[in-house]
Amino acid sequence: MQRTTVIQQEWWDLRAEATWGNTPAGRDVVALRAENDQLRRALAGRAVIDQARGMVMVLTPCRRGAARKLLVDVSRQCDARLPEVAAAVVAAWEGKPLPAHVQRALRRTLRRFHAERDRP
Repeated sequence: MQRTTVIQQEWWDLRAEATWGNTPAGRDVVALRAENDQLRRALAGRAVIDQARGMVMVLTPCRRGAARKLLVDVSRQCDARLPEVAAAVVAAWEGKPLPAHVQRALRRTLRRFHAERDRP
């Protein structure tokens, strides 16, 4: 079992670290920094996804789940990651042209969405 104890002299300033176990402290720090970077990227992508989802909810009267499903369908059709599609939608809202493949996928997905919604 590995146990790491961190002694902090100030809230943001780490001064000493004591490690018991087989793994050197340097590997732990590298692993934690990598995880921290990954979480930062995920949170940044999530903010863009939430913004795009809100835009879809306004433009296509639907709930959160349906808006997210719509964006996921577009990302699958474009063979792109969801944050990339969301960023393209947000950029289009800000005046940049929507890439042609995203535009086609969005059009198909919206047609399908409205056809399913209008079905009795």
